[in-house]
Amino acid sequence: MTSEHQATAPSGAGARRRRLPSRAFVLRLLGAVAGGLTLYLSFPPRHLWWLAPVAFALLGLVTHGRRARAGFGYGFVFGAAFLGPLLWWTGTYVGVAAPLALTALESLFLGGAGAAIAATSRLRAAPLWAALLWVAAEALRARIPFDGFSWGRVAFGQPEGVFLPLAAIGGTALLSFAVALTGFGLAALVRAALVRPALTRRGGGAWPALARPGLVGPALAAALPVVAGAVAGPLVVSTEPEAGTATAAVIQGNVPRLGLDFNAQRRAVLDNHAQRTHELAEAVRAGRVAQPDFVIWPENSSDIDPYRNPDAWAVIENAVRDVNAPTSVGAVITPPTGWLRNTAIHWDPQRGPVAEYTKRQLQPFGETMPLRGLLRTVSPDFVDKLQREFGPGGEAVSFQMGRAKVGVATCYEIAFDWAVTDTVRSGAQVLAIPSNNATFGFTDMTYQQLAMSRVRAVEHGRTVLVAATSGVSAIVRPDGTVVRDTALFTPDVLVENVPLRTTATLATRLGAVPEWVLSALGVAALGWVMVRGVARRRGVAGASPRVAGSAGTADDPARN
Repeated sequence: MTSEHQATAPSGAGARRRRLPSRAFVLRLLGAVAGGLTLYLSFPPRHLWWLAPVAFALLGLVTHGRRARAGFGYGFVFGAAFLGPLLWWTGTYVGVAAPLALTALESLFLGGAGAAIAATSRLRAAPLWAALLWVAAEALRARIPFDGFSWGRVAFGQPEGVFLPLAAIGGTALLSFAVALTGFGLAALVRAALVRPALTRRGGGAWPALARPGLVGPALAAALPVVAGAVAGPLVVSTEPEAGTATAAVIQGNVPRLGLDFNAQRRAVLDNHAQRTHELAEAVRAGRVAQPDFVIWPENSSDIDPYRNPDAWAVIENAVRDVNAPTSVGAVITPPTGWLRNTAIHWDPQRGPVAEYTKRQLQPFGETMPLRGLLRTVSPDFVDKLQREFGPGGEAVSFQMGRAKVGVATCYEIAFDWAVTDTVRSGAQVLAIPSNNATFGFTDMTYQQLAMSRVRAVEHGRTVLVAATSGVSAIVRPDGTVVRDTALFTPDVLVENVPLRTTATLATRLGAVPEWVLSALGVAALGWVMVRGVARRRGVAGASPRVAGSAGTADDPARN
């Protein structure tokens, strides 16, 4: 049978026939679950990036030839099996409702991708259209709802391996596309190898199965992204110090307690980071480390507004003067009225605050509270934790810190292409990512965010300095390698001489263009299928009963 379910025999006279899942349906469902879990396992902190194409191969096998509605179901299950464990950290201190709701919402986008992939699965070059449609789904969920959510983009599971250099050419969109295309190509290759005989005779000779024309396309789809990544690496990835080098210091002060109230002792958090900076200054005077050209403190390293609290101002100023280096200080600015501001302050050792960058991409339900009235009826305690919301900054900023121009993208912003690209375009020779991961405990969240920083380093050809209140802080070279990092919830200081780079990668210059082009091509393929389906149904409706009854063909993408 070609349906998703198989009917059982009636249990008695006049009894309604019960429909039970067929064996094929159960196998496809299990395949969707296995594919989603495999994609999850490909993400850090595991070093199993090569599992991602396997996950897409499973998705391709599951959705091939299915109806769009079945494809939606399989795509949703695939998404839930992937995003559920990947995003479980979102409920660390707020309960299971948060990760379950977020997983369900984001899986709807992957369900849509599954529907579109199924609908186009009988077209020529089906692996190509499937990979393009996956990129389109990622682009959509990066923008809606609540300004989007990019966590779990396939590219962010590729901080190492053969595909990574492609990020410098077409950004995260091209990187995701390459991984997905390889997987869908593998699925097509498996289908062709299983359906067709292993050998075919032509002109009296035996030809290997891979030499047949029907297998050439799938083989190319599976192999070309791998070859492209391997070839691109030496050509587009460089760590050369085009504008010299600078000595950077990253401070991880740690927090006094775990949980959502980690900053209840706000002065302790500030004092921790000031103390680590004084220790760095002492190490410099003793000759144990080099004098830093600039210093990066994490996001929320001063939750006390130094502009309104003289004691906080004095603590920061004394530390910055002691280390004698311009310092980026993460502070919460609390004007008497209006929004709070999550701000990085460029603090000069002689002149004090000289520039600011305010976070532009704010975290919903953390820094803003969408649907406040509705959510308050469900969980008033959670909503009331955020009595006053944050407001977004206006534009990208790079600080001139000594000889280096340092661009700042704060924490959550690392997941959004536009935020990082704008920062590099503002003149950044080095990227600083001040972060605060303390509310997520010892989960995978910080490792997933570090992986994003590694991808961004290659994408834009810049050293990335990750400064986290509680870890993992790291120094990432422009080729994505981590040269120094810290342990979780451990006070530490990282000092490293880093290259200053000025060349804009192709990905930086193109910005969102690759994502829009790839998405448009995928949507065009889906549109073609829909238009053809409408034309076919109109043709069938206008035909005689005999013709109409024989009009459906095996290559109709709406069948099965």
